[in-house]
Amino acid sequence: MEQTYILIIAVISLMSIQCDSSPLDDLVIDRYSIPTHCPREVQTGDYVRYDFNGTLPDGKKFESSHDKGKPFVGQVGLGSVVITGLDRGVLGMCVNERRKLTIPPHLAYGVLGAGTTIPPDTTLTFDILLLDVWNMDDKVQTRTLSKPQDCKRTVVPTDFVRYHYNGTLLNGTLFDSSHPRGKTYDTYIGQGYLIKGMDVGLLGMCVGERRSVLIPPFLAYEDKGYNTLIPPYASLMFDVLLVDMFNANDTVEVKAQYVPESCTRKSAVGDYIRYHYNGTLQDGTPFDNSYKRNSTYNTYIGMGFVIMGMDKALQGMCMGERSRITIPPHMAYGETGLEGMIPGSAVLIFDIHVMDFHNPNDTVEIKVTHKPEVCNITTDVHDLIQYRYNCSLMDGELLYSSDNYDLPPRTTLGSGKIIQGLDQGLQGMCEGEKREVIVPPHLGHGEDGAAEVPRSAVLKFELELLELQKGVPDGYLFVWLGDSPDPLFPAMDLNQDQEVPLEEFSTFIRAQIADGKGRLRPGIDGEVVIKDMFSNQDRNKDGKITPEELKLKSDEESPNHDEL
Repeated sequence: MEQTYILIIAVISLMSIQCDSSPLDDLVIDRYSIPTHCPREVQTGDYVRYDFNGTLPDGKKFESSHDKGKPFVGQVGLGSVVITGLDRGVLGMCVNERRKLTIPPHLAYGVLGAGTTIPPDTTLTFDILLLDVWNMDDKVQTRTLSKPQDCKRTVVPTDFVRYHYNGTLLNGTLFDSSHPRGKTYDTYIGQGYLIKGMDVGLLGMCVGERRSVLIPPFLAYEDKGYNTLIPPYASLMFDVLLVDMFNANDTVEVKAQYVPESCTRKSAVGDYIRYHYNGTLQDGTPFDNSYKRNSTYNTYIGMGFVIMGMDKALQGMCMGERSRITIPPHMAYGETGLEGMIPGSAVLIFDIHVMDFHNPNDTVEIKVTHKPEVCNITTDVHDLIQYRYNCSLMDGELLYSSDNYDLPPRTTLGSGKIIQGLDQGLQGMCEGEKREVIVPPHLGHGEDGAAEVPRSAVLKFELELLELQKGVPDGYLFVWLGDSPDPLFPAMDLNQDQEVPLEEFSTFIRAQIADGKGRLRPGIDGEVVIKDMFSNQDRNKDGKITPEELKLKSDEESPNHDEL
């Protein structure tokens, strides 16, 4: 008997039939339009919502949900709301299925009919389109359509989410979508800002996940519907793409991806930092990057010159470090965002590369990498030196090298011909000594940079002192290295004729240099220097110096130097 019943139901569901063996067999079901996809069929106890047209045998319409402007809504299988034939006729239906039900009188209004509308013993025909089906035991149903491989955090109550969605009725009618507006729906979860079913349906989602959420009417807009878009008692289907999420308790997160082995110093409040970055939203949408401008972002740390989250994240970093920084909106651009670039309430992700940092109080850092065993003479201000160098940024990018020129550079220390930090780094060196010298920008090329040197860049020099010639102070051509002869003129007047011509003067000066008693200004031809010295003493320009003309420079200007 049970097998026979199952067979009858199966045959009814596949074709139009009419049986005379029992009252039930008189119901004729014509399933003339069946959807390809049918996840659920109407069962006894379900609630349904359907449109219908009811006609008499002569084709005259006696009732229609279309004329009433609202579908029929009721529970199936109880027989308390509709006629028996209609109650049974919707069993097994799918949403979007169309059926034609031919209902004999004994399953309709019988021998009594229904007022003046339906005569006694009338067979009725109903054309039905099923719009919705649900049960009071239904829960929110979710189905993951796509999900990122990396999902370390999912939505929980009290999170704030931003998502795109398409909202449809079960029959596929679109009632709303965020995509045409180009703006996500932004809200807190579990705080009553959403319909109950959506509050549940979003839980457990990852950023970048796409899922479908099916919500029964009693967890949606119930018997009220929503404006003209959502009818009463409508199940809702949402296709959701989670774009962003955060919690009000979130703070900035820094994940180091590369840290140099040698990190002797970390950034701190008050430092000035240069870094490159790629900025994206949580769904990977880029909003800005420094690389396309070919310029680092430069700022002070911990002083409010950048968004709060970045200000905090930049502290404690190493030069050369690469890190991913995740900043919640309350530590970034908040609910308003940044017009044309960053949406409101957006979590920001920065992949940064720290190029260098310094403090305005930094001095030149010197590291001796090689020093000769014998080091009796070292460089000082006024000395003329020849040196070799490589100049690079702190990330190792080579900017300049003396190896690219025919001859190594020469300079006089303290003359202002090279940057201050390099000048300091070259002082105190022996011939043959090698050093690594770190020069902060305020002792280098400053905020403006120079040629290949970026603005506010810390520079690293590899130095080797090749040659050292001790110098003389500015404004001097010759200095005594000890006490000068006293009296000076008789020592200078080699033939004791009370006159010293240029030749005799030159012979005297060169003898002092040879004996290590005096030193000429280096870097200038000696003959030229001696002629200038002679000219300075030959006050009447008669080609000879007399006792009356000869004066020490110390007598004329300063007691600190003995120079002709």
